[in-house]
Amino acid sequence: MTFKTMLFHTRFRELAFNSLKSLLELKAAGLKKVVLANVILREDVAFVPYGGTLKEDEKRMREEARIKFDDWIQTIGDPQLEFHQRVEVGATNAAILEMAKEEDADLIVVGRKKRTTLEKVYVGTHILDILRRSTIPVLMSKYMVQYEWQGESLMRTNEQIWKRPLLASDWSEPSRRALDATLALKGLVEKLIVTHVLGARRIKNLEPPAVKRLEDESVKRLQSYCREVDDAGIPSEYHLTMGRTVEEIIKMSRDFGATMIVMGRTGKDWFQEYWLGGVSHQIAELSELPVLLIP
Repeated sequence: MTFKTMLFHTRFRELAFNSLKSLLELKAAGLKKVVLANVILREDVAFVPYGGTLKEDEKRMREEARIKFDDWIQTIGDPQLEFHQRVEVGATNAAILEMAKEEDADLIVVGRKKRTTLEKVYVGTHILDILRRSTIPVLMSKYMVQYEWQGESLMRTNEQIWKRPLLASDWSEPSRRALDATLALKGLVEKLIVTHVLGARRIKNLEPPAVKRLEDESVKRLQSYCREVDDAGIPSEYHLTMGRTVEEIIKMSRDFGATMIVMGRTGKDWFQEYWLGGVSHQIAELSELPVLLIP
């Protein structure tokens, strides 16, 4: 797996440019092309009577996006990177996925907006939809995040996100691809933290000997992952824990100083994921760290 082409979608919110700059370290792992993407919502330029668009408004918004992108590219000033601009009118998710396909992107980057009460129920429907539908890796970028921890309100700025990723594995095929994706970041990663959670539901009705067998099996798998990582020239460490999967992954990411979380996208029941969110989607929504999900 390689990350040669990155599609970076933005609505030009505060610190979006800072977020982009922090991601360009990916050049050390082979990034060659950056597609700067902006989607103009159809309802922002639509007039109802004939179902058409307000051409002057659309033209103005396209020009505003172009000027901002031109300024970003000039400010970055990196001749080794190829920059493309895409400004489209339509439904955000469909447009992002179509642009990623047309540009042959290896990675889609989307930002996280502030959640409303309703979105807490839906686990962020816009982002969840992208995560569920994309056939390529999706990074939920979180440059600056306010979050609660141990009764305190904290602020975190996520820079050098590739430095110390935490790979949370459930031994599935997507988790295996997540390991491959992390290995592709060689040159950026100082240490990889490999983790597995024995979920509370899975061990709830098991006798102690059965739990011990699961522990031993999990440790062997973690050690196998770490050997592969070490052979690739990336230092690693592993951790096994028990409990509620989402809570434990977030706790481990904090305890061991992770700079991002990497996971395979879970393949749970569609209805359950849409309304409640699978483990990977809940992590993407709840963690203060950037989260890279691999389909």
